[in-house]
Amino acid sequence: MGKLALQRIGSCFHQAGKFFPVVLLTYFTCVPPALSQGKDKIPRTITVTGRGIEFIATTQSQVDVGVDIQEKTAENAQQKVAVLSSAVVEYLKSNNVEKLQTTGISLSPVYKYTNNIQQITGYRAVNRVSFRVPTNKMGNILDGVVKAGATRINSINFIAKDEAIANAQKKALQAATQDAQSQAQAVLTSLGLTRKDVVNITINSRNTYPIPVTTGNVTVMSTQQPSTPVIPGEQQVEASVTLMISY
Repeated sequence: MGKLALQRIGSCFHQAGKFFPVVLLTYFTCVPPALSQGKDKIPRTITVTGRGIEFIATTQSQVDVGVDIQEKTAENAQQKVAVLSSAVVEYLKSNNVEKLQTTGISLSPVYKYTNNIQQITGYRAVNRVSFRVPTNKMGNILDGVVKAGATRINSINFIAKDEAIANAQKKALQAATQDAQSQAQAVLTSLGLTRKDVVNITINSRNTYPIPVTTGNVTVMSTQQPSTPVIPGEQQVEASVTLMISY
């Protein structure tokens, strides 16, 4: 405390002693906030998101097929679709397909409009199943399910094996992390700042994109015809990582 400040305090003490404690308290309580400003300083950070993409060969096919029958009565429609669907399922089981399951069953009336009058002309029954099979066998399997009784091939997706997808996801995460760090370093270097520590990590998403094949109604092919040709492609596996880095 300077000499001038001591003289002022002494003067206040002699002239109005009862005010001295207040003056002294005010004087000293003004000091701590100034001293604590450095401790309360908010850390500086930069947040960046990196992206990684891997492409892997597809070796499996996820297929959805169905039996779609229309008859004059609901009972006939249901019975016929049940017989054909059972034959399709038995064929698929005999060929050891994977993940065989029912994906849809429906029975609904079919209407006809005459002079704005609605009439039921029949009933439509549908039974759908999905399964997974190695792509190199899918052509023969498709021909077989049609011959067994399937009337529709609803969808086909080319996918990789689960193990291949898991490995690709790890590589995509590594690439996403490196991308995020590269972005942060480029920004900080251009601003003349020094990178310090990674203070937070967020794995945003890991997506896979099977390759769809659009299909429609199919008809039974004769035994003299070659099997349906199938050409698989690549599957995309994507990951993104967000890093918060201090500087």
